[in-house]
Amino acid sequence: MLVVTRHRVPPEGVAAFVVGAEHALAALAARPGWVEGTLGRNVDDPGLWVLSTRWADVGSYRRALSAYEVKVSAVPLLSTAVDEPSAYEVVLGRGGDGTSSHAPDAAIAGPGAER
Repeated sequence: MLVVTRHRVPPEGVAAFVVGAEHALAALAARPGWVEGTLGRNVDDPGLWVLSTRWADVGSYRRALSAYEVKVSAVPLLSTAVDEPSAYEVVLGRGGDGTSSHAPDAAIAGPGAER
C-alpha cells in the first residue's frame, strides 16, 4: 500500500510544516503495518511537498489513521494537503533485489469489483 499526499506550503510555513510532518511520520511509524515514510520537496516548485508512506496493507493504513496519536499529529497537516486521492495499491515494483509482481488482475480487482 502506497500513500502519497501532496502539500502546498508557503515559504513562511515551511519550518512549521517540516516539524509537523516529522511528528506525523513518528506517530504513523509506531503503528502496526508501517513499512516506511518520506518527506520530499519538489525540485522545480519549492512550495510543493510530498509526504509518502508505505504500508503492509490497506487495513493497516486505515487502522493507523484512526489512532489518537496519528489524529493529533496528522490533522494539522491537512490544511496544506492538495485535495486529491492519496492511497494506491502497489501493482508492480522493483527494489534492489528485483521485481515484485502482483496478481494479473491487481490493477482492476478490488472490493466490490466484478471478476
